[in-house]
Amino acid sequence: MPDQPTTTRTEGAEVASTKNYRVAVIGGDGIGPEVTSEALKVVAASGVNLETTEFDLGASRYQRTGEVLSEETLEELRGFDAIVLGAVGPAIGDTSVPPGTLERGLLLKMRFDLDLYVNLRPFTGVPGSLAEGCDFVVIRENTEGMYAGEGGFLRKGTPAEIATQGSVNTRFGVERCVRFAFELANSRAAKHLTLVHKTNVLTFAGDLWQRTVNAVGLEYPEVTTDYNHIDAACIYMVENPGRYDVIVTDNLFGDILTDLAGAVAGGIGFAASANLNPDRTGPSLFEPVHGAAHDIAGQQKANPLAAIVSSALMLQHLGEDDAAQRIIAAVRDYADNDPKKDASTSEIGDAIAGKV
Repeated sequence: MPDQPTTTRTEGAEVASTKNYRVAVIGGDGIGPEVTSEALKVVAASGVNLETTEFDLGASRYQRTGEVLSEETLEELRGFDAIVLGAVGPAIGDTSVPPGTLERGLLLKMRFDLDLYVNLRPFTGVPGSLAEGCDFVVIRENTEGMYAGEGGFLRKGTPAEIATQGSVNTRFGVERCVRFAFELANSRAAKHLTLVHKTNVLTFAGDLWQRTVNAVGLEYPEVTTDYNHIDAACIYMVENPGRYDVIVTDNLFGDILTDLAGAVAGGIGFAASANLNPDRTGPSLFEPVHGAAHDIAGQQKANPLAAIVSSALMLQHLGEDDAAQRIIAAVRDYADNDPKKDASTSEIGDAIAGKV
């Protein structure tokens, strides 16, 4: 049986929201609980009221019980307005959690079963970064592609072993992701969308993506479009990140490109993400991109800015746009003007909460 989740209520201190939101909190492992705590602190300062329930999931839970994510717990998560996740994973060199166990059994399971088909990652270059002054968003299809798990082994363990790994791309899945990206691009000042794929080699999947972008684009005449091969996009991302506004891409390419974008924009500690169910048939999940960083856990050395921005993305999704924008503005102000290399995790959280 799963441990009983712990429920608390956090009331906003400043501009009070008229709504209360039920939020599941998965602090996870390593620095996850520390950065999540700061994100919730900042949300409270924004005036939005949350009723939070903590769930014990991640590497430490698996090590104690052998359980990753039960159907019972997954069903309970469906009842929340949103899910906040810190970070999950064992320490480097810890072999007690087999590779892929948490990725497939927890993260991918939530994405697939809760239909979190859009992964949205915004990037604003911090001062001194390669992307300083740039503001772009990557929309990554989150439930298909190489991560769908299609494939298998033949004659495994023999000299004649064969391993196949297929990329699953449906018109339904591609189109709903592409349409979301066009809607987003249409709402932004630049109104520009770039498809990133590898159409010259991946001629079937790439053709489906390109034809879908072409078809949906006819409905958005004000949005200009471009195409980059994934390898070229990696070069352009470093040389001229300002060329991008909204990027739309598949699951695998999006995974790789967003890590590069995080490095270009100032470091993975600034990279936030939203795993969205735009149809709102279940809760969406919000998490920083960085890992559990066990080597600095408990030392108040973790950068909570990505977790804080992820919480702002949650507020945007919940319709609390004013609070979300105040948090994002506070993070940008802090990153531009007040960063202290020796500031503790909680000191950074306090500073952002004070600005909100």
